[in-house]
Amino acid sequence: MATFLYKVGRLAFRRRHFVALIWVALLTLAGVGAASAPAAGSTSFSIPGTEAQKAFDLLDQRFPGMSADGATARVVFKAPHGEKMTDAGNKATVEDTVKELSDGSEVASVADPYAAKAVSKDGTIAYASVKYEVSGMELKDASREALEDAAQDARDAGLTVEVGGDALQTTPETGATEVIGIAVAAVVLVITFGSLIAAGLPLLTALIGVGIGISTITALANALELGSTTSTLAMMIGLAVGIDYALFIVSRYRAELAEGREREEAAGRAVGTAGSAVVFAGLTVVIALVGLSVVNIPMLTKMGIAAAGTVVIAVLIALTMIPALLGYAGKKVRPAGAKSRWMGGNRAEKKAASGKAKPNMGTRWASFVVRRPIAVLLLGVIGLGAAAIPASSLELGLGDDGSQPTSTTQRRAYDLLSDGFGPGFNGPLMVVVDAKGQGDPDAVFQQVGDDIKGLKNVVTVTPAAPNKAGDTATITVIPKSKPSSVTTEDLVHSIRDKGAEVKADTDADVLVTGSTAMNIDVSQKLNDALLPYLALVVGLAFLLLIVVFRSILVPLKAALGFLLSVMAALGAVVAVFQWGWFAGLMGVEETGPVMSMMPIFMVGVVFGLAMDYEVFLVTRMREAYVHGEKPSQAVVTGFKHGARVVTAAAVIMMAVFAGFIGSSESMVKMIGFGLAIAVFFDAFVVRMAIVPAVLALLGKKAWWLPKWLDRALPNVDVEGEGLRTQGESRKDGDPDEDRALVRV
Repeated sequence: MATFLYKVGRLAFRRRHFVALIWVALLTLAGVGAASAPAAGSTSFSIPGTEAQKAFDLLDQRFPGMSADGATARVVFKAPHGEKMTDAGNKATVEDTVKELSDGSEVASVADPYAAKAVSKDGTIAYASVKYEVSGMELKDASREALEDAAQDARDAGLTVEVGGDALQTTPETGATEVIGIAVAAVVLVITFGSLIAAGLPLLTALIGVGIGISTITALANALELGSTTSTLAMMIGLAVGIDYALFIVSRYRAELAEGREREEAAGRAVGTAGSAVVFAGLTVVIALVGLSVVNIPMLTKMGIAAAGTVVIAVLIALTMIPALLGYAGKKVRPAGAKSRWMGGNRAEKKAASGKAKPNMGTRWASFVVRRPIAVLLLGVIGLGAAAIPASSLELGLGDDGSQPTSTTQRRAYDLLSDGFGPGFNGPLMVVVDAKGQGDPDAVFQQVGDDIKGLKNVVTVTPAAPNKAGDTATITVIPKSKPSSVTTEDLVHSIRDKGAEVKADTDADVLVTGSTAMNIDVSQKLNDALLPYLALVVGLAFLLLIVVFRSILVPLKAALGFLLSVMAALGAVVAVFQWGWFAGLMGVEETGPVMSMMPIFMVGVVFGLAMDYEVFLVTRMREAYVHGEKPSQAVVTGFKHGARVVTAAAVIMMAVFAGFIGSSESMVKMIGFGLAIAVFFDAFVVRMAIVPAVLALLGKKAWWLPKWLDRALPNVDVEGEGLRTQGESRKDGDPDEDRALVRV
């Protein structure tokens, strides 16, 4: 691996014009494809295998034109102080609004508040239910604008009007946060390298890689039904790993220059060594993202595969375009004080030889850990364990309008409905009774309704509404509790238990659906998939790391450390977003269940990034050990060369993710905080403290591998031992040998 990538690096350095032209052409081609591709059409959202989805599918069959999974909106009206919604003037305004709403091209139906008896007991609040033919993700912007215009017209007439439901659901804008992340990354890179040119290379290549990835996703969006959330995840991950991978190779290139090697030789060695780590780190990220397909949620699968494709592009750019750009940069990326041998020697080498070289921070920290490994290990494990304690109280759910900021119309509509009709009114349950083949379907419908009325936490049960054939009916159930509460979830399970009894007695199917039931089913599906997903991803990465490090204990330690950091991060998320600790500081207006997608999403993203740091840091230790250093000294050497750049990479990653904390969307805010704190725990506690402590305690045992397994595994040579044994003579840059090396 190292020898092959060494040749690739030198070839790219030497043929820099050709390599740069290829990537520019690919970027142009992807951009043209994105610009000329048809606009992305509707993106369907389905959760195969859930009861709520089965009910939606059944409704589509038995109630043609009903659009059971179509978007909904509740336009909530509140009368001015001292007036009621039944007053003539207010009633006329509402009726005009209903008429205006009915004119929408995608509107399936609009329920008049007065005909539907949707007026509160005190007469101050009323609502009009709007049903659309397509889901909230498929709704056109024109339909959303028409909805908002109708609400504004009613406001202008003197009413307080707010709009709830998923019809106004849009993908949060993240452009500002990306700019913040890039700005922080630029500052960190300048501090790390002390050179604007060296700092600019990772940023330039990362932006090119993300540009190609996002343009390709845009070009294929219509054909593959890719939603806007797909490109959001791809951009976030692609930008972060793109900067990191380029950072590691540029840093290694500068280290090779500092040892006195010629620029082309330094580029080849940088790609051969750090580039090998980039390949395997990228593979772990790809495994984690593609592994999201085991959840069997189509949207999540597409997001993972698209993001994985962007990571592959980031790896290829780091291996080829970085050495090409280094060829253009000339001597401008040389570290301060380093000189080529033809310029009179290496100042750093002279200082080292004279004993005047001052150990860097990484060396001093690693030396401290090696001297006190038990204390550092206990402190790290106990600290992460304490942070993970809140995770034992983890409650999962999907956000609703009640979790929105109070500044949004959705949240204000939610609060008005709660005040006028009770908190459970925001999360009605739809019970679908399939009595096809029954002798007396009406009796079955009546039995189901009576059974539900006898359950706790039920406010209202509407009479059964059968279809034209009379074999299927819907029953609406209004709970007492709010949609995201555990009590409402218990009610859903209780109705399903009653349905099982009906099935046993009459062979009729009773299914519970609606947005609240769908959220509960999605949460359960994600929760059930977490352990299989974790086993798959960690298992595959464990095997991959065995090949990389040729060790059993090092990959095992890497996996266990990752579990510690993820549990600690989940604990922090629970403490802030569920318990409300530091909620004001984080801008959390409403505490509640943790988003059900958060644990599996965090596992997927953070695992890949954690293995990045593990590979980049420990390969330098392995390299030093293979080259003859004692295990404890190899740990110090690894930190001497890798700690600074891993620290910079982690800070950049944290900045990219932390920028999302400022979002007004609670889901985005939670993801940003969770990923940022997870990277902090994993990079600075696990990789920088626990890992060197464990390696210091294990000594040579850390690198033990059964002989039979050692013979069976392929020799990927990530450490570049092959370069060391056969390439010392190339330090002088022999032209004939160089030309032979680039024949690939």
